[in-house]
Amino acid sequence: MKSRTGWKPKPLSTGNLNYTVLIVDDHPLYRAALKGAVGSACANCTFLEADSVAGLFNTLERHPDADLLLLDLNLPGAFGFCALSHLRGSHPELPVIVVSAMDDHRTVQQALAFGAQGFVSKSANAATIAHNVASVLRGEFVPPAGVGAHAARFTDVAALDFAQRMAELTAQQFRVFGMLCSGQRNKEIAYELDITEATVKAHMTAILRKLGADNRTQAVLLAGRLLTDSTQLRPPPEELE
Repeated sequence: MKSRTGWKPKPLSTGNLNYTVLIVDDHPLYRAALKGAVGSACANCTFLEADSVAGLFNTLERHPDADLLLLDLNLPGAFGFCALSHLRGSHPELPVIVVSAMDDHRTVQQALAFGAQGFVSKSANAATIAHNVASVLRGEFVPPAGVGAHAARFTDVAALDFAQRMAELTAQQFRVFGMLCSGQRNKEIAYELDITEATVKAHMTAILRKLGADNRTQAVLLAGRLLTDSTQLRPPPEELE
């Protein structure tokens, strides 16, 4: 199947072409296992690693020309499919393979609908992972075996609309939004990001406008449309904006 992104793949070969593959998972042993599997599909790979959403975006800022991202769905701070949805706006040319222990039909369907180029179950063997990686590097859309292309036909219009809104956030706005979803106040967000509270309030105003929310609590509740686990959210205390 053809790619659904604007990315133009390099010819997959054993020549001198070098692929940059970013692996994002908070478990070091699984990152090592993924590197081994991907390495068997790509003879000339440069590997980058991150163990958090913050690390993911920091790495992409330093390496904007990465060729492939393997993204753990349950990564702390990803808030379900929020990080994937944001990536589709900030890095539309970057193909993403979602990696997850949650491999039920609905989760796979959501991952593909929200912009993943492929999906790999954490129970998959190395050969399957290598095959999927090679296919995506060729520019193909790769749903799991037995799922089919129809999996991307996700019919939750409200969730798809919110995912598109999430894609409009800037990287800093997404960082602020993630902290908001964790229940942090403006003062705490400002301290952690080393910015002023006035700047946080300006970001918050832009976030609410882009997400179509009237207040902080509504913005967090709307994010529930993209979650796999609603307990991840901690509705924040309202503050004077």
